[in-house]
Amino acid sequence: MKKWISLILALGIVFISNAQEKNLYRKNHTLAVHYTLHDFKSAAQLKNSSLSDMLNEGDYAKVSEMNPGFALSYLKGLTNNLDVQARLGISNLEYPRPGTVPGINSQSKGLIETDVSLNVKLLSDKYWVSPFISAGLGASQWNGYYAAYFPTGLGLQVNFYDQVFALVQAQYRLPVTANANNNLFYSFGLGANIGKKKEVIVPVPPVPVVVDTDGDGIPDAEDACPTVAGLAKFKGCPDTDKDGIQDSEDKCPTVPGLAQFQGCPDTDKDGIQDSEDKCPTVPGLARYQGCPIPDTDGDGINDEEDRCPDVPGVIENKGCPKIDFQASDVTFQSGKAILLPAGKKELDVLAELLKKNPNVKVSLEGHTDNTGTDKVNDPLSAKRAEAAKAYLVSKGIEADRMETAGFGSKVPVADNKTADGRKLNRRVEVKVL
Repeated sequence: MKKWISLILALGIVFISNAQEKNLYRKNHTLAVHYTLHDFKSAAQLKNSSLSDMLNEGDYAKVSEMNPGFALSYLKGLTNNLDVQARLGISNLEYPRPGTVPGINSQSKGLIETDVSLNVKLLSDKYWVSPFISAGLGASQWNGYYAAYFPTGLGLQVNFYDQVFALVQAQYRLPVTANANNNLFYSFGLGANIGKKKEVIVPVPPVPVVVDTDGDGIPDAEDACPTVAGLAKFKGCPDTDKDGIQDSEDKCPTVPGLAQFQGCPDTDKDGIQDSEDKCPTVPGLARYQGCPIPDTDGDGINDEEDRCPDVPGVIENKGCPKIDFQASDVTFQSGKAILLPAGKKELDVLAELLKKNPNVKVSLEGHTDNTGTDKVNDPLSAKRAEAAKAYLVSKGIEADRMETAGFGSKVPVADNKTADGRKLNRRVEVKVL
C-alpha cells in the first residue's frame, strides 16, 4: 500500500512539473455538493487479502451495504494542474472502530468528517474532461470519538464551460490514529464557480518596430526610396513637381510636365516639348522647330504663302511688291499688235520690277475696245499680249515666267462711246500668278 501511495505522489509531481500553460486555466473559487458512500466491508477484505482475490471471489460490498452521506466542498486552483479541496461531510452509520465487534452494543450515529486534499489533474480546466489523483489529511468525529485519516484516491472532473464541474472520486482512507479504520470512500458531486468568471489572459505579441527613415508614412521595408519622402502610389518615391510622374522616370523632375514628354513641359501646347522648341512660348510647327511659319520680309504674309519672301509685298500680289504699272499706257497701233513708244516705255518699268523679283511669274492679259467684231478683237487681244511678252523677253525676262491671254472687248474698264474710254480699254494688264 505504501508503494501505491508513493507512486501516486510521484505521478503528481511529474504532472505539476509538466504544466506548460502558466496558470492561464487555474480553477476559480468553486463550491460543490456531494453524495457520498462509505464502504468498510471492502476495505477490510482488501486489508486482509489482495485486490485480485477480492474481485475474483466477489467478496466486496454491494451499494446497499455501503453507508450513504452528504458533503460540501470548496475547491481552488493553485496552478493549472493542481487544485486544493477542503471538504466537510456527514453521514449516519455504525462506525467499526478498531477493537470493537460490529453489531454488538453499537448503533448508528452521525459521522462528521473534514479533510483537505490536493488534486493533481492530468489536464487543465481548458479541457472538458480531466482525470486526477488526490492525497490529503482528514479528521473525523463519531459518537464522541475523534480520529485522523489519510485520504488518497483517483477522480474524474467534467468541465461545463468553466462554470460548472461534475466530480466523481474514489478514495482509500488510511487510519492515522487509533480510532480510525480503513474504508473506501466514493463521492459524486456537482460544483459551481462562486467567484468572478475566469479570464484567460492571452499574451499580447510584441509590437513590431516600424522604421520609417524619411517619415513619409511608408515603412522602410516597403519603401523603394527609404531616405527620401515620397508617395504611396510610387512605393515611397518622390514626385517633386507634382505632375504625376515620379522623379526617377521624369526627365524634368522640378518642372511640371506631360507623360508623353517623360515629364517635360510644353508651355505653348503646340505638341513640341520646350527643350526642343525654339519658340517655347509661341505655338509653332515641328518643321520650324516649334516656331510659327516665318515672315522673312515682315510684310504680314508668311513665307509659305509669300511669292516674294525676301521683299515686302501686298496680299493682292501674293506677297510681292505692288506693281506700279499703268496697263492703259501699253498702247498699240490701231487695229494692230504693234507697240507704240509709250507702250514700250511702260513695259520697261515692268521689266525692271521682274528683274528685281526673279521668283515672280505673271500673266499678260490683252484687251481691245469694242471697235470691230469679236472675231477680229479676240485674236487681236491675244496677239497684243504676245507682243508685250516678246518685248519683255527682249529685255531679259525669261519666257517661262510669263503667260498670255486675250479677252477681246469683253472686259472694258471705261466707256467705249468716247475716244478716251476706247483708249483706256486698249490695254495689256499684268497679274501675278
